[in-house]
Amino acid sequence: MTTRRLSSPIAALILALGASAALAAGSSAPFEQYQPDPALRTAPKSNLESRVRHACTVIQARMTSAPESTLERPCGCYARQTLRSLDETEIEAYRATGYFNDSARAKALSALDSCKLQRPV
Repeated sequence: MTTRRLSSPIAALILALGASAALAAGSSAPFEQYQPDPALRTAPKSNLESRVRHACTVIQARMTSAPESTLERPCGCYARQTLRSLDETEIEAYRATGYFNDSARAKALSALDSCKLQRPV
């Protein structure tokens, strides 16, 4: 897989935030025109974590029909674990594209499991 390919979870997260995101194989074809939020390039890591947490909350609420408020804690766990596990190259790739590359995606899926969240199909 290349960094241009998106998994379904990542595609869903991107769509949920409109211009940024972060969460299994799909095509990047629908996202060829996608332009990441320019604010990602200079946003502090805490802001990136907040964006990933919000995207997680939205997607998990849709998947489980649970209220978003009940997902704040597990999605906070997911966002923290994911961003802490990423190396600088993976963070820079996220800043440039608005989605996780292949190596970061594997770490994000592991964080979903660890935080007891559902993996998107």
